[in-house]
Order: sequence, then structure tokens, then C-alpha cells
Amino acid sequence: MRRLFLFLAIGATAMLSACADGDRPEQERPPVAVVAERVVLLPEQVTVEAIGSAQATRSAQIFAETAGRVTAVLFNAGDYVEKGDPLVRIDDRRERLAVSLAEVAVEEAEQLLGRYRRIEDTGAISASQIEAGASALSSARIELDQARVELADRTVRAPFPGHVGLTEVNVGDRVNDTTQITQIDDRGTLFVDFSAPEEVFGRLQAGETVDLVPYSDPDRTIEARIRAVDSTVAPGERTFTVRTEIPNKGDRLRPGMSFRIQFSSSGQDLPAVPEEAIIWGGEGAYLWTVENGKARRVPLTIAQRRNGRSLVQAKLEADDLIIVEGVQKVRQGQAVNLLDPAVPPPADVRMDSDGASRGRAVRADG
Repeated sequence: MRRLFLFLAIGATAMLSACADGDRPEQERPPVAVVAERVVLLPEQVTVEAIGSAQATRSAQIFAETAGRVTAVLFNAGDYVEKGDPLVRIDDRRERLAVSLAEVAVEEAEQLLGRYRRIEDTGAISASQIEAGASALSSARIELDQARVELADRTVRAPFPGHVGLTEVNVGDRVNDTTQITQIDDRGTLFVDFSAPEEVFGRLQAGETVDLVPYSDPDRTIEARIRAVDSTVAPGERTFTVRTEIPNKGDRLRPGMSFRIQFSSSGQDLPAVPEEAIIWGGEGAYLWTVENGKARRVPLTIAQRRNGRSLVQAKLEADDLIIVEGVQKVRQGQAVNLLDPAVPPPADVRMDSDGASRGRAVRADG
């Protein structure tokens, strides 16, 4: 019983001593041995990932100008045609007759005006008759031009060079100006549009390049040049449209294909600190810095993790000393004893050689 009483007394004395030490002001506590490191600033890496769709630089749906019966289909799906090449002919017998009739009318008007001119000086014909003959010739020529236009409309031609698609039109079918003959695409160069998040609006400029990977060929990476950036941001999605262009060598790609787009950009410079220096408490994350030989608590927000370090938003400057070992023993304002000399982070952290692959990813489904 006596031994038990003695044990309890010693324990109580130890507890009182510990409490007394805990109640000491921070400046009266003995220095804590820590290891510190200097802060370096590294650029934040932002990676944009999106999906884009290809379209031909020029594309047109082909319709007939007039109604009629198809007499010839002059192309097959996939053919390459030049500008002006005939694609479909529509029955043009009436239009050819109209052209011939108009040509005869022009010839007669020319002959009549010629006779008037020959006898103009004899006084046998008035000036008004000559003027009427000239007007009749002009009218006949206009009617001939109209007849030729109507005849030309009976042949559907390619508006520009490109590849023609499928058609449902066959010889003998009747078509009108609402019947789609086919579609033509100029796909020597393709546009690929994608949506990018608002936060990188100023980082994507015309003339820069991004990497595109076609879903049809995931092992292939295409370097695409940015052709244009939309001038507005969509209010609902908070995204904007970027247009890129890629050469379609070998005609391997098609309009409508999907592409995965990846773009990396350097953002603002942020303090890079070892992850082991960060402490999590009830009020969030923080770390300890050393100022005038004493510890100071600095709240922070982690912006990005990279290669065992964290880029943080905090009130830190380059070369500030941060405690990386012994953080659990430190209190606000407590004196610290640096065991090792403060050294900068390793060279690979400064160089940021692999920063792009570990940057913050921002997805924008296009």
C-alpha cells in the first residue's frame, strides 16, 4: 500500500511538471532542432485535355438549280473532281432549242440594224427607227444570254475542287431544287475545332501548336497549328472555341473524325515545397518558416503536386526558409536550431524537366 502511494505521488509530480512546461511562453521554451530548406518558385503547369471534331476547309451540299429528269450521273462516290467538272446532267432538250431560237433572233436583229445603218445617210429611214433596231438587238442578245443560263443550269457542276460523296440520284430520276445530289468536301486540309476552358483564354493564340491524336489511329500524334480563337466565351459552359488546322497528307483523315487534344502551358510562378513540410490541421494546411531564428506558421493552399513537391499558394518568397524535418515539435514563435545548413531543392526540381506531364489537368469536352 505504501509503494502504491509513493508511485502515485511521483506520477502526479511528473504531470504537474509537464503541465508547467506546457504553460511556458513560446519564447521561454528551449530551441527545437529542425532541418530547413529554402523555397524556390516554379511555374504552374496547366494541361488542357479536350475532344475535337474535324471538318473540311470547304464543304458544300450540291443541289440542282432546276427541276427535270436526270439523263447522266457523271461521278462515283469518293471521286476527286476539279472546279467546274460536270456531276449530273438533266434533260436539256427544250433549253437547247431555246438557245438556238435566241441565236436566230440575235442574227435577225443584227441584219436589220445593219440595213438601217447602210441607208441612214440617204434619209430613207428615221433616227427613231434606227434606235428601235438597236434596242431590238440588245433585247435579243439578253434573251440569248438568259437561254444559255437556263441551259447551263441543266448541268450540275462542282463549285470547287474536292471529293464527292455518295448519291441517291440515278439516271431517270426526277429532281428539283430541293433534291440533294451529293456533297463535296475539300479535305486537303482539315479544321479541328475544340472547346477550351476560360482560364487558358490568353494562352492559346493563333500560330501556336497543339498535339492531336486521332481516335482512329491512337498511336499517331499530329502537330496542329491554331488558326483562330473565338472572340467570346460561352456564358453557360465557360469555354471558348479554338480552331486548328492539319494537313491531310495521303488523304488518311476524314471530316467528322474525332481527335483527342492535349495542350500544356506554364502559369504563374508558385512556391514549390516538399510534401513532408505540409501539415494538416483543423483550419486547413500550413507549414513552418524560420524568421530570425523562430518558427512562424504560414497557411497555404495546394495548387498542384509535382514530383514529390507541392506548388502552393501562400505568403512565401523565393529563398524563404521552411522547416522540412521536425515540424511536429514546432510551435508558433518558438526558437529553432537548424541542424543542417539550408540548401536549395535538387536540380531536377529547379529544371522542372517533367513538369508538363504532372501539371494540373483541365478537361473540356468538346
